[in-house]
Formats: sequence, structure tokens, C-alpha cells
Amino acid sequence: MNTTIKAYAALEKGARLTPFEFDPGPLGPEQIEIAVTHCGICHSDLSMLDNEWGMSSFPFVPGHEVVGTIAALGEHAKNLRVGQRVGLGWTSESCMACKQCLSGDQNLCPHAEGTIVHRHGGFAERVRCHWAWAFPLPEALDPAKAGPLFCGGITVFNPLAQFDVKPTDRVGVIGIGGLGHLALQFAAKWGCEVTAFTSSDSKRDEARQLGAHAVVNSRDSAAMKKIAGSLDLIISTVNVPLDWPAILDALAPKGRLHVVGAVLEPIPVAAFSLIAGQKQISGSPTGSVTTIKQMVDFCARHGIAPVTETFPMSQANEAFEHLRSGKARYRIVLENDFR
Repeated sequence: MNTTIKAYAALEKGARLTPFEFDPGPLGPEQIEIAVTHCGICHSDLSMLDNEWGMSSFPFVPGHEVVGTIAALGEHAKNLRVGQRVGLGWTSESCMACKQCLSGDQNLCPHAEGTIVHRHGGFAERVRCHWAWAFPLPEALDPAKAGPLFCGGITVFNPLAQFDVKPTDRVGVIGIGGLGHLALQFAAKWGCEVTAFTSSDSKRDEARQLGAHAVVNSRDSAAMKKIAGSLDLIISTVNVPLDWPAILDALAPKGRLHVVGAVLEPIPVAAFSLIAGQKQISGSPTGSVTTIKQMVDFCARHGIAPVTETFPMSQANEAFEHLRSGKARYRIVLENDFR
């Protein structure tokens, strides 16, 4: 059996992807190998391609929103079977021995392995992970659309689960894009009253279709003043600086601003803007094994799916440019067309 894996890789920072082959070596006893059928493109793939976070290594094979079928199981892999359809996200392995892992917060494991960090990801025929980080896909979920749930989806589902958000809460979502369009669906199906923040009035109707009860232009100071003190949770999904004082003013007492968009600039906060209303600012990465399983079940039960555009994997460069130009609506999924 030929163990060589065909993939698409960038050989240096910011380079175009080109055909690439590698030998992954023996399958680990707790690993599984997934035959990739679909792989989403996340903005994190672009950040890693451009080495914005200073942790990329080359050759770089992107792809951490994988859907496929299990092609092989290590001898100690559990609860999975060959041929089963699964999803894989940002994390491919955690140590399962540290305090965080044993407490059920595997996504916070200090030794966690990223699917595209110092190893090859899902723009490939096959990809590997620890068995615990492969999530069976319910029949109700379309495998051609499900990939983005395992990074973009869990990133915005996690705060709803982590912070005991109630159906009576008022939730705001900043940004109607790859993350935000999923956050709107989750919060609406959770039972919350949902406000969408956008800088583009052209997205108003679509935001309402996705579940928003109200849409506010974040650049309209009068509109922002009208909602001051009203929101229990605001999830920020954007990676650009905002009018942070106005956002904090929109929070109700004991409200929380939760950041999941990777803003590279510091967020300036006056202490009294937090003290006066006992407000909080927090952030989180993806979600634990249990929370991802909850999200998958929630999506299957409520018919939640990303809005996607599809490219063949052989056109990954064109798909990247489509994303880089800001034209993606709202997630891009690559279909494996390796021959």
C-alpha cells in the first residue's frame, strides 16, 4: 500500500499552493486517518499562510475544517469504525493528561496540537488526528457543508455553552461573515433575542433571514446610543479595530463582551467602563471535545448549516483569493478532486 499523501502546499510564506507529496510515517496507536472528501477554508488558513501569528512552518498544507471517512484506525483508537464519516477541526490532538484535559477543557490543553501547526492539514487526500478529535457526522448534516462547523461553528457556539446563556438573554453579534452568520443562527435557535451589528447596510435583510431580530449599523452613533445598556452578551467575530467604548456601552449591567475574532491590535479599555456596570471582556479558542459534540447535535436538531460556496481542491489558490478579497459568502468549502 502506498502511504504517500498528495496535498497542496505553500513552500514559503504567502506563496501560491502547489502540488506536494509527503510520507506521514506509521499511523500512531491512538490516531485515525481520514480520507478527505471536503475541507473548508477559514481565515485562519490565510493567517497561517501569511505567518501573521509567527507560528507557521513550511512547506505548509492548510486545511482544518475537514469532513471525510475513516480510512484507517490505530490499534488503540476507540468508538470509531473504518468507513465512518467524521469531521475534524482546529485541534488534532491534546495530551489527555493535564488538568485542562482531565477537567473537560481539552481545547485549553497547553500541549494541544493544531491540525495545521507544524504538521500537514486537510488540503490533502488524507489527514490524521487523535481519535478523540474526530467527530461522527449525523445523517442530518450535509457533508458538503459541515466542514466549517468544526472551526468557525464551534468558535461561536462555545460562548453560548460556556457562559450559561439563557433563552431570555439578549445577544449581539458583531460581523455578519464567516463566523457571524453562524453565531446569528446559533443564538436565534438558542432562543435569544438577537441583534446583529454590521457596517454594511446591504446585509440587513440577510441578517434577519439568519435569525437577527434587530440590525444595527455599528458606525451609526445615534443607533448605538439607542441600544445602550441592553445586551447581556456581545460576540465579536471581526478581526479589525472597533469603537470599543460604544460596544461596551451597549452591554447591560453584568454584560460580557466576548472576543473570538483575532484582532491583532490591543483593545483599549477604560477601567470605569467595566467597573460601573460590573462588565466583563473575555475570549476563547474553539471548544472542548464535549462542546463540539453538543454543537454537532444542536446543528442536526435545528437544521443549522453554514452558507457556503464550493471550489474543487485543485482551485485552492482561486478560493484563497476569493476569501482574501472579502467576496466569500460566507464560508468556502473545497471538494477533493485528487486523481
